[in-house]
Amino acid sequence: MDNPLLVRHGEALDLFTDRVHAVGADQWGTSTPCAAWSVRDLVNHLTAEQLWVPPLVTDGRTMAEVGDAFDGDVLGDDPVAAWDRAAAASRAAFAGRGALQRPVPLSYGATKADAYCSQMVLDAVVHTWDLSRGIGANERLPGPLVDFALEEIKPYAESLSQSGLFDPPLDPPRGADAQTRLLAMVGREA
Repeated sequence: MDNPLLVRHGEALDLFTDRVHAVGADQWGTSTPCAAWSVRDLVNHLTAEQLWVPPLVTDGRTMAEVGDAFDGDVLGDDPVAAWDRAAAASRAAFAGRGALQRPVPLSYGATKADAYCSQMVLDAVVHTWDLSRGIGANERLPGPLVDFALEEIKPYAESLSQSGLFDPPLDPPRGADAQTRLLAMVGREA
């Protein structure tokens, strides 16, 4: 039986992959809902996030040991291929035997890899919406991924903006659907 977390992780990677493959040659410099990020910056961010997974989860390395290996531009001349390689490596690392039970040394302390994987699903789901908006693609996210992301973010949604990496949460409109509520929690207006 497939692990439900790995299924969601794979779905989130596939969804973002679909949007990366839809980026037009003239759209890499287009703005996104992430104020300081172009489409290329956004894809670079998520690609770098995936590149961190194998050294942390598979190799058991610390963030200090990895250092600045994934700082700056990780996309090179072929952003789509760079994303595809990073996504495949991340998927393989989390799917490794016993990988989800391993401790992972993250910036805020050691945590189990399954919690790290859940955060990566959330990140991919929200950034798929950002990328979709940036390139004018379909912004509707799959219900199961939205529901997963909502459950993941609820315990720490209020503290995200305190990190300085997220906009303050917004009040969603009355009767808002799950996707609108999720986006509001991370400061995005659908």
